[in-house]
Amino acid sequence: MRLRKFILSFLIALFWSVGCVAQDSLLTKQEVISRALDENFGIRIAENNVEIADNNQNILNSGYLPTLTGLAGANYDLNDRVTEPENGETVDQRGIESNRYNASINLGYTLFDGLGRLYNYRSLQEQYDLSQLEARETIENTILQIMSVYYEVARLSENINVLEETMEISKNRVTRAQYQFEYGQANNLVVLNARVDVNNDSISLIETKQLLKNTKRDLNVLLNREITANEFSVDTTVTFISDLELDSFVTEAEVNNVSLLQIEQSLEISDYDIKINKSGYLPSIDLTGSYGWNLNRSAATAFFPGSTTTTDGLAAGVSLRWDLFDGGFRNIQVRNSKIRYQNQQIQKEQLISQVQRDIANSLGNYRNKLFILKVQEENVETNLNNFNRSEEQYKLGRISSIEFRQAQINLLDARTSLNLAKYDAKLAELQVLQLTGQLLNVNL
Repeated sequence: MRLRKFILSFLIALFWSVGCVAQDSLLTKQEVISRALDENFGIRIAENNVEIADNNQNILNSGYLPTLTGLAGANYDLNDRVTEPENGETVDQRGIESNRYNASINLGYTLFDGLGRLYNYRSLQEQYDLSQLEARETIENTILQIMSVYYEVARLSENINVLEETMEISKNRVTRAQYQFEYGQANNLVVLNARVDVNNDSISLIETKQLLKNTKRDLNVLLNREITANEFSVDTTVTFISDLELDSFVTEAEVNNVSLLQIEQSLEISDYDIKINKSGYLPSIDLTGSYGWNLNRSAATAFFPGSTTTTDGLAAGVSLRWDLFDGGFRNIQVRNSKIRYQNQQIQKEQLISQVQRDIANSLGNYRNKLFILKVQEENVETNLNNFNRSEEQYKLGRISSIEFRQAQINLLDARTSLNLAKYDAKLAELQVLQLTGQLLNVNL
């Protein structure tokens, strides 16, 4: 009976563990980026803004097409009328009815407006291009934010593995200290110290696991996933691009940086604003045409019989409007638009200097992080060798448990510092890629 219960319990535990492994699916970097492009709130809003700009640059919003208007109306009059001629009898009429009906179709078209329509249409096309660049900037910032959280999940996951290994070593140390105490080879203080270390390792592990859960929730929010969907793992492999490729990115940064491309686009729009304001100096020519129908029914009067009049026909005309002087308003508009253009040229020069500085800073930071990563790798190797030798010496009784614990802590610190250095270096690389305009063009 006990055997059957044991087998049943074992099978339940086995199936439960298999189920947990199945639920712990791998969330790759490519899946994260793909989902972010589809589901992230900020990116979706940016794409909607691009769609609005696309609608604005449509020919239907250009002013090049004519306008066609239909008008119709009806009037009904009911009056009482008293007519008193000088020589004759007074005529008293009650309930006199009259009706009027009209309908027309009117066509309007601007033949020439001083080229303002043309420049406005081209400005709308430039604004559409600018909206695409703004959407790209939003996507880049969002991807950088998401990958920062993604790599934090990866770092905490690796730290948990390190802490679990550390706690396993500490538990084995408790067992060894207990045996030594039972056989009179150590006092009870050694056992107590070992148990304290296990408790400390357990606390660190629990806190790191909770921090990992919180960070996974942060990632779920950015990806518009279910907040409680924490049963996933991430890819902890990190690769770096070559120095040659990175140097080529830096060389071409001024033609690929999204902020510099935006200021260039804004300069184009400002140039069209100047031309649009100048178009007011020229005349505008409008063409009008209409077809109308009218029906008028009038009641009889004392002197005229009632009648019904119907008219219909076509009408066309051309009008010219030229504001010879508008009080100087147009001159002020042109001057201000030129000043705004000059301001944007100044902003461009300032932005170029800032981007060059940011690229230099981020590139230096990236190379510094790579150097730290290399040093931390060597540090882990050194501490691992020291720990292995300390473990052998501890088992032989040549060093104390406190010395062994110190070697264990040194290895733990070195491995967690290596994890931090690895992901710090990757994030520094991503910042360089963003500033050089290549974040969306490389495999992260």
